[in-house]
Amino acid sequence: MDIGVLLPTGKAQWGTDGDPRELIAFAREAEELGYSSLFANDSLLSPRIEPLTMLAALAPVTERVTLGTGALLPFLRRPVQAAQSLASVDLLSGGRLAVAVGAGFPGRFGRPLYELSQLPWERRFARLDETVALWRALWSGADSFRGEFHDFAALPPATAPFRPGGPPVWLGGGAPAALARTGRLYDGWLPYPPDPADYRTGLADVRTAAQEAGRTAADITPALFVSVRIDDRPEQGRPVLEAYAKANYGLPLEELEKIQAVVAGAPEDVAAGLARYRDAGARHVVARLGALDLPSQREQLRRLAAILPEPGRPTGGNAAQCSAA
Repeated sequence: MDIGVLLPTGKAQWGTDGDPRELIAFAREAEELGYSSLFANDSLLSPRIEPLTMLAALAPVTERVTLGTGALLPFLRRPVQAAQSLASVDLLSGGRLAVAVGAGFPGRFGRPLYELSQLPWERRFARLDETVALWRALWSGADSFRGEFHDFAALPPATAPFRPGGPPVWLGGGAPAALARTGRLYDGWLPYPPDPADYRTGLADVRTAAQEAGRTAADITPALFVSVRIDDRPEQGRPVLEAYAKANYGLPLEELEKIQAVVAGAPEDVAAGLARYRDAGARHVVARLGALDLPSQREQLRRLAAILPEPGRPTGGNAAQCSAA
């Protein structure tokens, strides 16, 4: 199982006196520690470093790690421009980009973003799928595209990504429709179910949909987002996680644990919690580190690396190939 980390690109994770330029050093340390990927998330509702800007900055200063979006919200960007930006990051990184995408969720993380983008909330999933299809067409050299939401009689020559056909595109989400769409259309699955049993059944549904579409399990990377916090005395870490949940999601920890994967406790407890998801089928974990300033983020980065044998080491090939498998 590959282990990656979600970069603390949000201001809520820098701390009051944090300097986001330190994220470069954070990323380089993660690679040195053996993590297999570095992911950056996306939003307009809280201050943060824009994810494609972050990954472009990391492309020349890292060598091995997969650079991922988790999850990119395509409706926030014009689709042809987004395809160009993604191809550029893939090219500059030597083919190390993985693009996890989402359509947004109901409530405070969904509708307000659509209002900012001046796009309708309705049929957002169909729009997402077609946008990804347009990206793939551009990456493959298409000179036109005709769809329900995007219609281009003539497309300009596009920057070719490093890999023929472009980077792998993963889908986030665990609803039945998302599972079916992942199996039919996407290269990876990046959910965050709080129960490993739900991960197991969801992955089975993804693979069934893939088989029905003439694909195989090997066509889809089974990944997982999970919040992680390691403390020798777990009772001391619980208040920190509580503050983390409220600062990042506006939810008390008890409510967050009902909808998102959270693994916390002593080192052996965290190792066992991650192993349960591995046994359920996860093969690429992206860990959100439960800390609210950059020094604490780096401490958790080191603590997680210390409990994982060969952290983030691919079982074969390089990290980008493993992520696309």
